[in-house]
Amino acid sequence: MTPSYVRLLAGTKLPRMALLRQSFVHDEISDISRGISAAFAGAPHCLDRVRPGMSIALTVGSRGLASLPELVAAIVGQLHKRGAHPFIVPAMGSHGEASAQGQFELLANLGVTEQRAGCPIRSSMETVEIGRLDNGMPVRIDRYAQEADGIVLFNRIKPHTSFRAPNESGLVKMLAIGLGKQSGAESCHARGLEWLPRLIEEMARVKLQKAPVLFAVGTIENAYDRVARIVVLPPEGLIAAEQPLLQEAMGNMPRLPLGPPDAPLASGPLDVLVVDFIGKEYSGTGMDPNITGRSSNVAMTGGPEVARIAVLDVTDKSKGNANGVARADVITDRLFDKFNREAVYANCLTSNILASGALPMAMPSDLTAIQAAVKSCGAPDQAGITMMRIPNTLHLEYLQASEALLESLAARPGIEVLSEPAELVFDEYGNLDKTAWPGQH
Repeated sequence: MTPSYVRLLAGTKLPRMALLRQSFVHDEISDISRGISAAFAGAPHCLDRVRPGMSIALTVGSRGLASLPELVAAIVGQLHKRGAHPFIVPAMGSHGEASAQGQFELLANLGVTEQRAGCPIRSSMETVEIGRLDNGMPVRIDRYAQEADGIVLFNRIKPHTSFRAPNESGLVKMLAIGLGKQSGAESCHARGLEWLPRLIEEMARVKLQKAPVLFAVGTIENAYDRVARIVVLPPEGLIAAEQPLLQEAMGNMPRLPLGPPDAPLASGPLDVLVVDFIGKEYSGTGMDPNITGRSSNVAMTGGPEVARIAVLDVTDKSKGNANGVARADVITDRLFDKFNREAVYANCLTSNILASGALPMAMPSDLTAIQAAVKSCGAPDQAGITMMRIPNTLHLEYLQASEALLESLAARPGIEVLSEPAELVFDEYGNLDKTAWPGQH
């Protein structure tokens, strides 16, 4: 039975859409094993710290890094070559429902298993206190990592989804929050996001002094979600060394084709943005606010000004962790039914950002969700609706744009218009075919 409120959308006409392709300048490491070998060979001062027989904890987080299983296996292989005994420690704060089993399973969902990595995974939420900040706040670290002979930090370096700072998402944050597990993450977030960058740096400094960190392995990705660069850095000077790499990563990010083409982030108005999927493999917040311009807090700035965002589904890999969907204006009943409060609420209560656990208005289908966004976007002329549709906020090579945008986009560098504008095609249930994108990931 059709809900009565859906009838209010019956006359809402959607704009015709054309398929576009964006071209981004990019470098790529196609052979991950060789890339890791080259990075290690270029940092002998780091590898000299590895001794035969050492037990070494390798950090692996909850993000869907490009080539993650291959990177982990290659790093483990390098440590084995030097006679060490590596093991993986899930370093993801409160993710995985803040449980040891949940974090173990999250790694498996990302393709990181003991068999594929070539070493054990030791997952525990138990931490030990190794110091205190000047304000008395405890500094905690995973017990397995602290008791090992050495720690190798491994993470992708990229802009954060909740704040701007000299160090955002990467090796320093992995050390401060990821290895702190739920209790450490909660401490870092205790004073709100305005304090988070400072607390991350202070906690990282303590851990660099008191934890057995041998070195760090960082990756930078290109706009096509592939590994562009691998770096190996010593613990000495790590905080400062990561900062220019963050700027490089920001320049590599994909973006919506809005605003100055040479700017790292899109800018300017857009009536409607349709996002097929959100998911942890795309962003820690499900959909990246660096792309959408929507964040749950004032510490995050930049991005386009989108009047309405419609999100249609959450990925299977996320297991219902639709954290960040609160930044949408409308979703589908399908997404609503998948929403996993156990996972989302654990993230929200740890970060103290309760707004991230909210749910937008839910509509029965993709069609009605998009209609609700179009109807309410406030555009003065329905025929001139500016609308874009993307598969997710990580893969932006292909997108759809409404007819009103085509003239300006066709003249934009790096944009190729692949089709004539046409009506969106929905099935008998009012849903779009989300597997039809070229180069589907």
